[in-house]
Amino acid sequence: MVTLKQLAKELNVSISTVSKALNNSEEIGEETVKRVKELADLYNYKPNKVALSLKQNRTNTIGVIIPDILNHFLAKVLFGIEREATQHGYNIITCISNESLDKEKQSLQLLANGSVDGFILCVSEETQIKNEIEHFKKTIKQGLPIVMFDRVAHDVLCDKVIVDDFDATYRATKGLLEENRKQIAFISNIDDLSVGKLRERGYNKAVLETTKHKPLVLKIKKGDNSQDKIKAFMKEHKDIDAIIAADSASGVIAINVATSFGLKVPKDISVIGFSSQSVSNHSVPRLTTIRQHAKTIGANAAQMLINRLQKISDQQLDFKTKIVKTSLVKNGSTL
Repeated sequence: MVTLKQLAKELNVSISTVSKALNNSEEIGEETVKRVKELADLYNYKPNKVALSLKQNRTNTIGVIIPDILNHFLAKVLFGIEREATQHGYNIITCISNESLDKEKQSLQLLANGSVDGFILCVSEETQIKNEIEHFKKTIKQGLPIVMFDRVAHDVLCDKVIVDDFDATYRATKGLLEENRKQIAFISNIDDLSVGKLRERGYNKAVLETTKHKPLVLKIKKGDNSQDKIKAFMKEHKDIDAIIAADSASGVIAINVATSFGLKVPKDISVIGFSSQSVSNHSVPRLTTIRQHAKTIGANAAQMLINRLQKISDQQLDFKTKIVKTSLVKNGSTL
């Protein structure tokens, strides 16, 4: 592979002149720039990115750690991150924690050795359950900023991008009450996650301040058969006339179970779920969804990190939490 030194020798100019010419420096005349670039093209010269990053003390690469690549929401956030990063001249390296604390720690250690300038991440389920945050603090102390999205560690001082899960579920439950629904149930298979807890609290507040009924909650654990659980729950509570689902799958299953019981959706029962438009297509009628705008979350996370990277001296100051507004997309499962 040809080097700057070899190009300079053949052109009978200094290495500095070749470097400046390749970077279109105004210090170098047009004729020299032309000669340098023509010779570089002839030899298919490519700059040594590793050497360049060491010299500049930056890689223009962002590390992204997500818990589950098969999760549709997280995949769309990743799409938003990559698109925004590319527009600003950054590459991304993605690691999957598979909801494991150890895998999350390993991913941070692997990339914190000079491979990336900073991290965007969604906290793993095990990390939230065990409430471990020292690995995040250690990474930030190394001078690598972190932006967290969706599931965040509130005790870690860093930029964050979230939706208001509490308010979104509160408002959705209020909407069902305005449909004159009397017995509204809440179903969740993400009870161990911070976002699941916030969504349940929003539901509880709306029910307790508006109706005489107590909150009616079904929590589905890992390893449970969601369809069997929801079917048994709805069979036991035959007076349920509305359901809020905290996750993408439970709302679709609830519609299908209600239909199998001979209930008409939304005449007899309304259903709302946290979900994307594509997931809502898996039921008839289509699920009314609380949209989180995953691509917008990803774009905001990337922008916040890039802004932080470009203002290194301000790393310890003015950490921000960006709240992306949700929207209720009405489909056939509500009136």
